[in-house]
Amino acid sequence: MVSSILLLFGAALAYGLYSVVSGLRRNVAAAKRTGLPYYVAPLDIYGLSGRLLQSIWFPILKKLPRKYWEDIELVLQRDWHYQQNHKAFTRAGEAFILVSPKTMILVMDNAEAIHQVTSKREAFPKLTESYSILRQYGDNVLTTEGALWRMHRKATSASFNEKNAALVFRESIYQTGGLINQWLGPDGQGNKTINSLEHDTMSLMLNIIGYVGFGLRLLWPGQTLPPGTDPKLAKYATLDAPEGHTMSFVDSLASTLDHLLILLILPKWLLIPYKRAKKAVESESNYLKYMYEFLHDKIEDVRTGNAEEGMDIMGQLVRTSYGDKPTNGSTAATGTNKGTTRLALSDAEIVGNAFIMIVAGHETTANVIHFSLLELAINPAAQRKVHKDIDAILGDEEPDTWDYKTTDPLQGSMVGACINETLRLMPPVCAIPKVVSGGQDQVITIDGEKHLLPQTMRIDLAIAAAQRNPRYWPTRPSRVTGAAHDVDDFVPERWFQTNGGDKDNGAVVEGADTEDFGGFAGPDTSAQLYRPPRGAFIPFSDGARSCLGRRIAQVELLASLSTIFQRYSIELAVDEWASDEDVARMGRAERAAVYKKAQDKARATIRCASTRLTLKLHGNQYVPVRLVKRGEERFVDWADADV
Repeated sequence: MVSSILLLFGAALAYGLYSVVSGLRRNVAAAKRTGLPYYVAPLDIYGLSGRLLQSIWFPILKKLPRKYWEDIELVLQRDWHYQQNHKAFTRAGEAFILVSPKTMILVMDNAEAIHQVTSKREAFPKLTESYSILRQYGDNVLTTEGALWRMHRKATSASFNEKNAALVFRESIYQTGGLINQWLGPDGQGNKTINSLEHDTMSLMLNIIGYVGFGLRLLWPGQTLPPGTDPKLAKYATLDAPEGHTMSFVDSLASTLDHLLILLILPKWLLIPYKRAKKAVESESNYLKYMYEFLHDKIEDVRTGNAEEGMDIMGQLVRTSYGDKPTNGSTAATGTNKGTTRLALSDAEIVGNAFIMIVAGHETTANVIHFSLLELAINPAAQRKVHKDIDAILGDEEPDTWDYKTTDPLQGSMVGACINETLRLMPPVCAIPKVVSGGQDQVITIDGEKHLLPQTMRIDLAIAAAQRNPRYWPTRPSRVTGAAHDVDDFVPERWFQTNGGDKDNGAVVEGADTEDFGGFAGPDTSAQLYRPPRGAFIPFSDGARSCLGRRIAQVELLASLSTIFQRYSIELAVDEWASDEDVARMGRAERAAVYKKAQDKARATIRCASTRLTLKLHGNQYVPVRLVKRGEERFVDWADADV
């Protein structure tokens, strides 16, 4: 009996070893045929086991001779996309293959190759398995591919138009005014240290996304709903829990997003015993109940003819699916009584798409505002230029009188340049997973040389690295670190360098997608600013799978930052080194010295950002700042005056 068990064990071990060796040999041979550099990795480093066991296999790998790992050491580390960015490619090249017994992954930060991949959706589809956990509340536009994705894309794109972008512009101004009032405090004076900047920008975007996603006017503490507000909408906007709920809509949504990774990854039975997990489950339960209540309210509005037009993604999805009284609520195109073709989403898919719009449009944009404010506080000279351009474009007019058309000159101004530079350095998503279609091998061209990629090969578009690849960006010697170039520094002025860019914004790729899938089709940056080669700057992705809400995000960012900087400055708080009384007694040189300490620490903190769902500061990491009225600055009105 024992010998039989040992024999079976030995056979299984031998078969496993054979599978590993044969799989590795097969993949090495396929990698060689591409003509690209390749390196052997012990296992799929991007897979779940590779990530969980990284602290075990990485030290073991480094016991081998350096020739086996030194060229790819940087890409084997956690969060390498942001922490190492282009430095990870300086030895291995701008495109190389990681080969393991089960997988081949093409890793690249070459703009030409990235542009080819993003231009051909069917040849290089999204690796949907990487987004499978985001299907938890229903299939949606992010987690699907092929014909199913096309249907979701067309159904969800209807709300993303210029008319609704103008409405978002107004709401962003209104909600930013509420944020400013929170920062100023009860006395309206400001000049108080803010340790909650990331939380506050999250709250700002949550309030804006409430309008974008549901047509709701969400409140800041101390605000009240105007008289005559529809009672059906009031229960979602109130800061108190209505009947049938244990949390308000805002709190349930914010808490669900805060606990999202716990909810998506761990089974519910495992969550129950723990206090934080119980809060996560309670939040999700309240959120989903609100979603289906809201869904049924919208369905009733459509059926009774009370549906209102406006920026309301979920309402638009309901109108798409219920507006012509479909006979089938499944995921399919159905006929209407007018003989036309209509797209119908199931209730779960409507809720799933609403959830994805919240996740994609909330945390990502909040992070960009957060990092933009920090970088402008760190770089006073850039902030003064922002003030100057806002004054020239918007003058002293109250924000609620601003014309939406001003978003065009703002996008081509220092405001737009700062947003672009933040997106370049700290894109919300640092890498995009793709895969070679299972139908056939595909060709990409890099620097004039063609490479045949085998079907089902995975592709890692390292956009955080491409966006720091000095090959594609105007640079000068770094004034921060003394390095030969400043591609790793926040220098928004580089976007006013108009020579050497890609004025045609990329050549047409053979076989590129030409179908109109709906949504904003404009460029990611103003025509007045530097145009990097296609593939070198894709914070919203590119091609058919580009972010549906990128124009909405641009409008939110332009409106919010302009509202803040029209009348205020953001300064780094120096409380760690000097009290207000100490600063008041300081001369210019002493203030410059203490502000330099705050700048150095703020830059070091930003470098600690990491990716979970998006790139952000996690845990207890934060940079303290102050909102001060223009003319009352202690630092940013003169610091770095020689820049």
